[in-house]
Amino acid sequence: MTAETTDVIEGPPRTGPKLRSSLAARESRVCSGISPVLSPLAMLVTQDLALPGFFSSIEVLGSEHLPLAGPVLLAPTHRARWDALLLPYAAGRRISGRDCRFMVTVTEMRGIQGWFLDRLGCFPIDQGRPGTSSLRYAVDLLAASEQLVVFPEGRIRRQDEPIRLQQGLGRLAVLAASQGVAVQVVPVGIGYSQASPGCRSRAALAFAPALAVEGDGGRAAVHALNDRLAAAMQSAEEAARSAVGRPFASP
Repeated sequence: MTAETTDVIEGPPRTGPKLRSSLAARESRVCSGISPVLSPLAMLVTQDLALPGFFSSIEVLGSEHLPLAGPVLLAPTHRARWDALLLPYAAGRRISGRDCRFMVTVTEMRGIQGWFLDRLGCFPIDQGRPGTSSLRYAVDLLAASEQLVVFPEGRIRRQDEPIRLQQGLGRLAVLAASQGVAVQVVPVGIGYSQASPGCRSRAALAFAPALAVEGDGGRAAVHALNDRLAAAMQSAEEAARSAVGRPFASP
């Protein structure tokens, strides 16, 4: 997301019917929404069968920090492909009463995987040249008090190294805040008992307190938010890693 891109995105309508109409129109241009048939089936398969069958235990820490109302932007660490299944398990419809809407890369939306993701509330963003349709849709989702998930590191990282964030999530959050959306950014740390999770390994997620977002300040506000977010994600990941018996090595 470039500075020029954010300048041309108008604010979402604030009233209910207009917002719902705008959201539906923009959704039709970027994805298929959430299938009323496929979504419950996917929830059953992943949360009742796949996750309990693969992991020996899944622990959720700091669930009191997950807002149950208002616009939420979940910002998790990214350590394995299992992350995308664990987040709905810990924060999805059964827990918060709302779905996790994932912003994913365009490559994730290809093939049979993309067909499923397109019908499970995911929508694509080109990290190199983000289109305004996806960005407007993301802001509309937040304005409608939905729960959006963005992996701010941009890729899976298995090495124990300092967290480095891309600018996309910060720019999206500041953009939404500048248009009057009281977005709550929730840092999430995900930890596994193995660097590459194997069958019967342990998993943990830790939610940190939500970060408030300032809509003024431009790039300075984005950098400030990213600095706070990276530190909070690091602390949350340390808690998750400790919970699965794989703490970070002392410096």
